[in-house]
Amino acid sequence: MAKLQTLYLFSYNFLQFLGWTLALFRILSNFISTNSVTGVYASAGELICLLQCCAFLEVIHGAIGIVPTGVVLPLMQWSGRTHFLLAIVRQIVELQESPSVFITFSAWSLSEVIRYSHYALSCIGSPPYLITYLRYTAFILLYPVGVGPGEIWLMYQALPFIKTRNLYADTLPFSYYNFVKKCNLHCPVNVASRSAFPADIGSASVIPSSMAQTLSALVQATPIKAG
Repeated sequence: MAKLQTLYLFSYNFLQFLGWTLALFRILSNFISTNSVTGVYASAGELICLLQCCAFLEVIHGAIGIVPTGVVLPLMQWSGRTHFLLAIVRQIVELQESPSVFITFSAWSLSEVIRYSHYALSCIGSPPYLITYLRYTAFILLYPVGVGPGEIWLMYQALPFIKTRNLYADTLPFSYYNFVKKCNLHCPVNVASRSAFPADIGSASVIPSSMAQTLSALVQATPIKAG
């Protein structure tokens, strides 16, 4: 049973490594061929959406105990990234040509190639020193770059579109515009604290998200009705 579990985890992490390597290759190929940071979503966006959705398996891994991650931290990072991808980038077509998409996707792809290669190699032995070194140092640069000029700036650009179209007004019991706005206000403080150290806990994410700040944004975006 233990061997089967190890084989499964190796296969999962290796396939994610291949997927993110392909995404990185597409991003760089598009950049080299067009000499532009636009067009990155068209070249790698749907693949990255697929890889991110498949990463929900990491939440399940923690839930059933085959990795010592627990459920909360993997779920927070998965939901944060998936929300950013599917609710904002994929939904608002006008933003897909933004340089922020190129920055975010490049940072994500580089970090995930390192992360999943480290996990896959850890399943079958000790990873090479270089992979381990990058695993615990590359995020110091990649994380704030991906979050700052990438995710935060793109969500800021999304605000006028969300407000004009009243996005998700028919499906959410709170103002989605206020929710994204509050998230953006909290994020800069959160970036510094989250990029200070790697919370490497197995097959989950490197850096945990701040549930308190996400919940705070949600609470402030939800209208209070008098009873």
